[in-house]
Formats: sequence, C-alpha cells, structure tokens
Amino acid sequence: MRIIHIAVLVLLFVSALAAAKTLDMYVVDVEGGKALLMVSPSGESLLIDAGNPGNNNRDANRIVEACKAAGLKQIDYMVVSHYDGDHVADVPALSELFPLVTFVDHGDNVQLNAFTIKGVDAYMAVIAKAKAKRIIVKPGDIIPIKGFEAFVAMSAGKAIDKPLKTGGQPNPACDTTPRKTWGPDERGIVDNHDTNENGMAINLLVTYGKFRMYDPADSPGNRDREIMCPVNKVGTVDLFMVSNHGNNNGNSPLLVHALQPRVAIVDNAARKFFEPETFQTMKS
Repeated sequence: MRIIHIAVLVLLFVSALAAAKTLDMYVVDVEGGKALLMVSPSGESLLIDAGNPGNNNRDANRIVEACKAAGLKQIDYMVVSHYDGDHVADVPALSELFPLVTFVDHGDNVQLNAFTIKGVDAYMAVIAKAKAKRIIVKPGDIIPIKGFEAFVAMSAGKAIDKPLKTGGQPNPACDTTPRKTWGPDERGIVDNHDTNENGMAINLLVTYGKFRMYDPADSPGNRDREIMCPVNKVGTVDLFMVSNHGNNNGNSPLLVHALQPRVAIVDNAARKFFEPETFQTMKS
C-alpha cells in the first residue's frame, strides 16, 4: 500500500512539472528601435514599444512573428515607454496586423516638434479607432497583467518616493558620477534629455518569482539619480535592459553598478549606439 501511495505522489509531481509554465521574453530585432515582448505564465502578454515604421512593415511583421511563435492571439498590454519615433511610431502598423487590447503610456507628450506630434497623434488615433482602454501610469503603479509583476518605478520624469523592500542601500556612485550636460547637436540645437521624451520614459521593474529585470527604456543618466540617489530604491536585478540602445547619455555607473545585473541586453546595439563608455560601464 505504501509503494502505491509513493507511486501516486510521484505521478502527481511529474504531472505538476509538465503543467508548469514560464515567463517567456522575446527581444525583437526591429530597425534601430525597440520591441520587448513578455508572455506571462497566465498566457497574457505585454509588449514594450514597437520600433520604427516603413520598410514594408518590417518591424511590425517581426513583432507579429514573435507573437505567433509564442502562440499569442493578441497583445494584452501595449506599453509605449515614451513617444520617440523608434518606440511609438510603428504602433499603428502593428495594430493593423495584430490585435492590441490595452494601451499603457506616461501621459502627455513633451516633445513638441512636428515629427513627434505626428507620431503621437497617430498613436492616439489607434486607441480611439479601437475604442481601447488606455492606462496612464505613474510611479508605484502596477500594470495589471496576471502571472508576473510589472512595477512602474519611474514615469513622466518622476520616480517612486520610497525605496522598495529590496532597496534602500546607500549609493556611493552618486557622489562620483558627474551630471550629464547637454550641448548642441550637429544642427546646433540643444536637446535636453532630462526634459525631452527620453526623460519621460516609463521605467519598469519586472518580477517573476526570484527573477528581476529592470528596463529604463531611454532614460538619461541625470534621470537615473531620481531612482538611485542618495539610496538605491530598487535593489539588485538579474537582467538589465540597457538604456537607449547603449547610448552614453544614459546607463550611468550610479544606475548600472547599483543594479549589479547578472546579464545586460542591448537592443539594436549594432544599428544605433552601444558606445565605448557604456560598454566599459557594463564591463566594470
């Protein structure tokens, strides 16, 4: 009788293992932009950004390929981290190819040039046409996806007020990392990344069991201070999605060294930035 009992327990254990699900992540190779797809053990999905338009919907088609590979019928949460074209502009094309259910963003656009305004208007038109739900997130919010936690650490230039239980550690790099200064670009225009759309980007802390990922989108180095100084409000993570495609306007030591990631992923490094300064910060 005892042998039969043990055999039943073993079978139940094996069945439980077979039924176990995972958090699956797909970093989609979009043209110089960003698209990170996460599929929850619950079957719900969350996509952060949608890349650039054009090239016969190349980026949108690649995202759809990833969705189909994941067995999805829809994207439950379309998160637009900020309104730069390489993050939001392909949402309309994607919406024509694959159902998008709920839209998540930081609120009003602060980058009032013609190109950005056009992209935001097109994004808002997609929401209006679909009569879809739109969630404007603020620091401390949790995107209501089932199966893992998507916690908003920063949004619209503001960070959470108090450290999480995993945070609170003093951050000595705050005193040794100089602030970034924004000089004129090749056109002679000074683009202040602290106050443009990069500075408004949603920063997500994703937690699944013991696994933790931090994704600051395109947040610049001076904004890192909001979340990391004088103490690290987040704690350490397993995976760091490198900011702004590896650009050295972000990825400051006071952020990277405090997070202490085991793995760092740079989206579209070869096509965009991943400058030597950023590589050295990661390596060190």
